[in-house]
Amino acid sequence: MNLAQCLASFNQADLYVVITEAFCAGRRSLEVLEGVLAAGVRIVQLREKDLEDRRLYELALAFRQPTAAVGALLIIDDRLDIALAAGADGVHLGQTDLPVAAARIIAPDLFIGVSSHSLEEALAAQESGASYVNLGPIFPTATKPQAVSLGVEAISRIAPYLKIPWSTMGGINQSNIAQVVARGARHPAVMSAVTAAPDVLAAARALRETIIS
Repeated sequence: MNLAQCLASFNQADLYVVITEAFCAGRRSLEVLEGVLAAGVRIVQLREKDLEDRRLYELALAFRQPTAAVGALLIIDDRLDIALAAGADGVHLGQTDLPVAAARIIAPDLFIGVSSHSLEEALAAQESGASYVNLGPIFPTATKPQAVSLGVEAISRIAPYLKIPWSTMGGINQSNIAQVVARGARHPAVMSAVTAAPDVLAAARALRETIIS
C-alpha cells in the first residue's frame, strides 16, 4: 500500500495489536498473528527488540504474507531498515529512535508512527511529518513497568490538538478499554490483553466489539 492507502486503512481499522513473542503465553508469534487476523484486526505491529537482525527480518517477512493477504497494515517497531527490507507498511518510532524527519528522507512514502508521552511530544511528531502518534502509557503496563502512566484524562488534553490519526496504548484491556473509547480513542493498541489471552481470537473480538459498538 502507498502512504495514502495506509492512511485510509488505518482510519478504517479499529483495534491495534502489538505482538511480541515473550508476551504470547508460550506460543509462537505467528500462531498468535493467525488468531489476531481471524478476529478482524487490521493493524498489527511486530515488536521484537532483542532479535538479531537476520531473525527479525525473516520474522517480518513471515508476518508480511498473512497481513498482506487480508489487507492488514504491518508496522515494524523501531527498525526502519527492517520495515523497508520486508516490505512492511510502516515503522513505529520511539522518542530515542531515528527522528521522523530523518526517517522521511530515507522513506518518504512509509507510514510512520511515533510514541508520544505528552502534548509537546505529540505535536512535535505531528509537525515533523508523522503519519500517526501513539499516546501512552495510559494505564500501568508490564511491558514498560518504569514508565509513568498518563491516565485517561491525557486523551482529552492531547487529542483535540492533533490533526493526524492517533492511537492509545499502555495497560489497555477488556476491563478498561471502554474508558479510552469514551474519550474518543478509535484505535486502542493492546499487547498482552490479546497475545497472552487463552483464546486470542475471542479476546481480540471482544475488544473490537467494545470499540465499534
